[in-house]
Amino acid sequence: MKKILLLFIALIINNIQAQEVKTLTYFQNDTLKLDLDLYLPKKKAGEKIPLIMFAFGGGFSGGERTSEKEFGKFMAQNGYAVASISYSLYMKGKDFGCKGTLTEKIKAIQIGVSDMWQATSYLIENADKFNLDTSKIFISGISAGAEIGFHASFWDYKLMNLYKSNLPENFKYIGFIGGSGAIQDINLITKEKAIPMLLAHGNNDDTVPYAAGSHRSCPTNASGWLILFGSYAVYNHMQDLHKDIELITFCGGGHEFSGYLFHEGQQYVLDFVNDVLKGKKFQSHLIMPSKKGKGSEKYLFCE
Repeated sequence: MKKILLLFIALIINNIQAQEVKTLTYFQNDTLKLDLDLYLPKKKAGEKIPLIMFAFGGGFSGGERTSEKEFGKFMAQNGYAVASISYSLYMKGKDFGCKGTLTEKIKAIQIGVSDMWQATSYLIENADKFNLDTSKIFISGISAGAEIGFHASFWDYKLMNLYKSNLPENFKYIGFIGGSGAIQDINLITKEKAIPMLLAHGNNDDTVPYAAGSHRSCPTNASGWLILFGSYAVYNHMQDLHKDIELITFCGGGHEFSGYLFHEGQQYVLDFVNDVLKGKKFQSHLIMPSKKGKGSEKYLFCE
């Protein structure tokens, strides 16, 4: 019994040593203060740490950077740094749905993306302090956070950034992990700009379209009507470009699967980042059964 207790204590101590969490302010002005939580693995002499930027979900009106602590801890235990950021919730108290204003919805995404770029810039500038490898920065997110990830990866930085331009010239994230996200213009993903992606999405998602469709399933006459290209549309586009892409489809599933990769599917994320850093090539589509729902019949692979 004593040996078991000592082993248990040793495991706890080892787990604590394997990671460190730092809360840092990456942006501040007279009216706004934005923090990030940086999960760091145990330092190894001479080794720079790859970094995963993460943005939470919540429709640009809610959510917390601390919501995915277990994901940060898991990746830190496996040798990766994770920066879970706070960002401006521009739509708080506003309608991000069909009765909202299209320009306001786009502005919310642009502000969130600019915050993500600021956080990335801050960690690049302080990379030596935290032993980070600035050539190996992934970006990730859930729902609204995945929309931030998509647009931060493919928007024109000089055109869309709202703050000072402080990312290195020709900066590029090394890979993207997205849960139920979408991009406004799929043509932004070109052969030159494409990066490896791991995406997960329910094919019956009526919040963020799985393929090409309107955000929140809004009718075309709605003031908040916004067309988005979801994970399945991006998957097909990346296949056409012959670029690395992994898609997990939850047949019959809705938006409730947006956090899957960062909760139950953490091992998929770990395998993905390992494969990207090893230079492996891949194109795969994993079909996951879920409660059969209306809309699954649209896709033969779900029958």
